[in-house]
Amino acid sequence: MAGVGNRQRNTPDHVSLRVFFGRESQLPKFVALTLPFLLAVAPPSVSLTPQGQSLKMSHCKFEHPRHGHTGFLPRKRATRHRGKAKSFPKDDKSAPVHLTATLAFKAGMTHIVRDLDRPGSKSHKREVVEAVTILETPPLVVVGVVGYVETPRGLRSLTTVWAEHLSDEVKRRFYRNWYRSKKKAFTKYAKKHSENNGAAIERELERIRKYCTVVRVLAHTQVRKTSLRQKKAHLMEIQVNGGSIADKVDFAKSHFEKTVDIASIFNQNENIDVIGVTKGHGYEGVTARWGTKKLPRKTHRGLRKIACIGAWHPSSVMFTVARSGQDGYHHRTELNKKIYRIGSGSALEASGSTDFDTTSKSINPMGGFPHYGVIRNDFIMIKGSCVGVKKRVLTLRKSLMVHTSRRDLEQVTLKWIDTASKFGHGQFQTKAEADAFLGVRKIKTASS
Repeated sequence: MAGVGNRQRNTPDHVSLRVFFGRESQLPKFVALTLPFLLAVAPPSVSLTPQGQSLKMSHCKFEHPRHGHTGFLPRKRATRHRGKAKSFPKDDKSAPVHLTATLAFKAGMTHIVRDLDRPGSKSHKREVVEAVTILETPPLVVVGVVGYVETPRGLRSLTTVWAEHLSDEVKRRFYRNWYRSKKKAFTKYAKKHSENNGAAIERELERIRKYCTVVRVLAHTQVRKTSLRQKKAHLMEIQVNGGSIADKVDFAKSHFEKTVDIASIFNQNENIDVIGVTKGHGYEGVTARWGTKKLPRKTHRGLRKIACIGAWHPSSVMFTVARSGQDGYHHRTELNKKIYRIGSGSALEASGSTDFDTTSKSINPMGGFPHYGVIRNDFIMIKGSCVGVKKRVLTLRKSLMVHTSRRDLEQVTLKWIDTASKFGHGQFQTKAEADAFLGVRKIKTASS
């Protein structure tokens, strides 16, 4: 029995107890008798280390999904104000020659009512209310053509051919200070069109037909036709798809100094991509910028912070750690925005009417769009919201995908478009409706 007692006394539990409580002879007798039993029936969550230095309760959760997407890093201000189309739809030579993108100005939002055409859904053939965005799209002016050659390093431009006459609003794009400049841009180049019946221009166009595989036109906006005070036009390259290379070059040359309407590029019920720069918010803290959790109330030196930004070594902060900095004014691309209506600037008086709402009204709400004004040109109505603030220039591009789902191929028929005032709680759709309900008012009597 003495041997057995010695073996029990030398077990790890008794060794740890001696280290933890001191000498065994100093323990009370009942503690010495009951501790081996307590250790045998103790729950697994209570652990005593072999050294007997700490007692752990391992119930805390030390992991969580990270806050924020690292795919959009670095979150910095966009280098250009206009959305850049970095790719275009795949070319189909069997299709007719057409453009694949255009530019638009964001006017504002409203809502519409339509019957949902989605068999199998509980809302099939029922009215739904959806938010829409109105974009003003003045006709673009084609002023040039660019030819690209495929190389092992990607596309490289071969040559650029400009039109003979360029307006001042696109020439402003090449000057930092238009007022102090001599305004001589393209004066020498324009002489090539008259010298030798434009032999130099035809030579460059023939080079594009012979060597190039991608043809893009240079087109600019007509800002003077909008409600904006800006005088400098936006210039961009738009890829020409369909037909052969010779057909594309002839198409570009035939459109020199001519306008291209939105209806010749997109169709109703088509899905498009919207490229632009988001609304800027300046320098923001880590909680607003990344959506991290606020620290407890009694935290020292602030709550809207990150408690630990990394380990001691490596002695640097990793790029994945949420930090404060620039929020907004980022370049973003939104895919698959369905076109609900393409309106013409020549028929704005009835652009807000439908087959169910025959009231003659314009797409402009009463008082115009807040912070934008009144639409005077062609416009396009897309489903939902889009990037950017009012007056922001956006790039509209044909979708890169092939749409086969029933939702994408749904034919939309609008029943009603809201044209009430967007400044406050609008009650009337037209001015005539307001006059009929309110009657003669003092302000109207004074003006008359």
